[in-house]
Amino acid sequence: MKVALYITLGIVIIVIGFFVWFFVFFLHVPELNIPENSSEKEKIVLIDNWLEKLNSQRKFNGGILITKDGEPTLAKTYGFTNSKKTEKLNNNSSFRLASISKQFTASGIMLLKEKKIINYDDLVSKYISDFPYDSVTIRNLLNQTSGIPDSYLDLAEKAKDEIGILTNEKAIQLIVKNKPKANFQPNEKFEYSNTNYIILARIIELVSNQSFENYMKDNIFFPLGMHDTRVWNLISDDKTFKGKTDGFEDIAGETREIKPTFVDGVAGDGAVFSSINDFVKWDKFWYGNKLISDENLKEAFIRPTLHNGEKSNYGFGWVIINDDVVMHNGAWLAANTYFVRNTKKKTSFVLLDNSSNLFFDKIIGSIK
Repeated sequence: MKVALYITLGIVIIVIGFFVWFFVFFLHVPELNIPENSSEKEKIVLIDNWLEKLNSQRKFNGGILITKDGEPTLAKTYGFTNSKKTEKLNNNSSFRLASISKQFTASGIMLLKEKKIINYDDLVSKYISDFPYDSVTIRNLLNQTSGIPDSYLDLAEKAKDEIGILTNEKAIQLIVKNKPKANFQPNEKFEYSNTNYIILARIIELVSNQSFENYMKDNIFFPLGMHDTRVWNLISDDKTFKGKTDGFEDIAGETREIKPTFVDGVAGDGAVFSSINDFVKWDKFWYGNKLISDENLKEAFIRPTLHNGEKSNYGFGWVIINDDVVMHNGAWLAANTYFVRNTKKKTSFVLLDNSSNLFFDKIIGSIK
């Protein structure tokens, strides 16, 4: 009895010790101390040194971009492209953007509007046969005010044995077939839904007669010179590509690759990869570009008026903080991403990580 008791007590002490270490030491992030009288150059040096320290402690594996007036003041990566740590990150490494992809999808829709192929207030049913939500418009999808439930993952899981790899086409077929009940009437309120942006990507495919991947490459990324940016998922022709980062978990000294699953054949809500260098071009895109008129660009940052007269804060793939500041973040398959722009100060801040970073939000809070 005593031996068994000692063994039990020993296990309890070990478990408690682990949790004390995990929460007190492992989850501790060194403070970023920037004196109030620091110059901009001094602030950048302090941030750079701090991220180097975090990387050495395996608390950051990714890249940062800070711009002022369209030019980088800090553009750097720290760590490795994969769990095996065989290749170092660089400013051309392409990170999975997760939900930041939505603003890229929005740009694809905006280009169709620019070419007068679609209108924002067109009914979705005009483009998707038997679409079960009669009064939902393209604008509702963009603004996340459609009322369409974010159900595509649940529907796919139930039909997993039948569908193989999920694609945009298959996801829409599941929605048309199952007709999930709407959560509310269009424009009644805001509700964030990945499904909205998969539908937008499917509209792009149907209207352009191209895959979403090829449409974005031919019409957005290539014309803008964004050579490190692309749509990639399990239905892409190539199994990988040069500069691609792979997601991995790095916890308590152990690394494990995080691989895509059968649902990662969809795009629009995610699936865009991009680099620190290309984000300089992407930030400039929203100030004005050769593809989309200034008047059309402004549509992305209009706060929609709901039926009750209140304003929502979601534009076209952007969370609108105020008249000057917009942002979006994302998380999927070990990727953590953050992008904020201040159009009054002409600044931007991008943080990308591919290591299931538990400290990501703390790092953002310390820098911004």
